[in-house]
Amino acid sequence: MKVSARNQLKGIVESINSGAINDEVTLRLDGGENITAVVTKNSVTTLGLVKGKAAIAIFKAPWVILASTENGLTFSARNQFKGSVESLEKGSVNSIVNMVTESGLKLSAVVTNNSVEDMQLQIGSSAIALIKASNVILATEK
Repeated sequence: MKVSARNQLKGIVESINSGAINDEVTLRLDGGENITAVVTKNSVTTLGLVKGKAAIAIFKAPWVILASTENGLTFSARNQFKGSVESLEKGSVNSIVNMVTESGLKLSAVVTNNSVEDMQLQIGSSAIALIKASNVILATEK
């Protein structure tokens, strides 16, 4: 499978919390971290998702929000990954910020250059990557 989204995280279905229309699916990632996706009940059925099945969590870099670890705030985003900036690619308007979490998970975010400056992001800076569960797409291999 090839997709244009930079963030493609392999994991195993750890739990499925069924709702009336949507289900909340949590994957255990290779490094031990969890990521949660909210998908339709139909998607869970179509993908054959059950506890223990391999799946891939996919989300585009612009859907990742970065926050400082220094502000002491609590966030509503279900998926929160603490780590540090591994590299920065600055464009004319936006920057690609590549992070690595404490367990070695690599994530990419696209944020404005103003945000990079305001947060004083540089290689080695601490940050939290926030991904809303509704922005995570799940896939399975044939």
